[in-house]
Amino acid sequence: MQLIAQVIAADGFWILVIAAAVAGLVRGFSGFGTAMVYLPVAGQILSPFAALTTLMIMDLIGPLPNIPAALRTSHKADILRLSLGALLAVPLGVLMLGLIEPAVFRYGVSLIALGLLLLLVGGFRYHGKLQPRMIYGTGAIGGLLAGSVGLPGPPVIMLYMASPHSAAVIRANIMIYLLLCDLVMITVLHLNGYLVVSAVLTGAMLAVPYLLGNVIGGWLFAPGYERIYRWVAYFIIAASALNGLPLFD
Repeated sequence: MQLIAQVIAADGFWILVIAAAVAGLVRGFSGFGTAMVYLPVAGQILSPFAALTTLMIMDLIGPLPNIPAALRTSHKADILRLSLGALLAVPLGVLMLGLIEPAVFRYGVSLIALGLLLLLVGGFRYHGKLQPRMIYGTGAIGGLLAGSVGLPGPPVIMLYMASPHSAAVIRANIMIYLLLCDLVMITVLHLNGYLVVSAVLTGAMLAVPYLLGNVIGGWLFAPGYERIYRWVAYFIIAASALNGLPLFD
């Protein structure tokens, strides 16, 4: 109980609660965006490894209500390819994270999120067939980014949101891939001794508002309003990424 009280009393805890709830809402109706919304905020309050730990813990719990439906809709062969690619690359990303300064971590998170956003808003589209080697490679790039800056989603989001797949399949594939990537990240962080009890507890507590956000976002999702969902997600991601830049401290 004392540790819980210390976590709640820590500077910035309630800001993290708000960030988790908003990230959950975006994740629930779009299938992505958790790290791009949450990490720029968390990076201002927590150390890089603590920020990643809280993200991975809450992200293991929050999307669970939407996973059964996503499993029925998803393209399972593609998810397997993405996950295998990520499994091989996450350890290298974690090694890189151990070598960089916190300010570099914050710049990396915000600039990658903004770069993805510019590509999406700019109308980048892939019109060809998704080849297996392309999917393995995308998963590996995502795993490298997961370990180094906590953003496994951008390359996968670019591949699928720029593909001819339907909105429902894109959302399901990204949602399940991110969940599996979280499992890999938690395992690698634990094996390398980077998991701290206070960060794990903080993540578990943030899972409550994050879960509520996911439920509400999933309830709001309707394929016919895909364009509106994307623009709402774009705006929230842009605001969070810009706010997270050390330049504006």
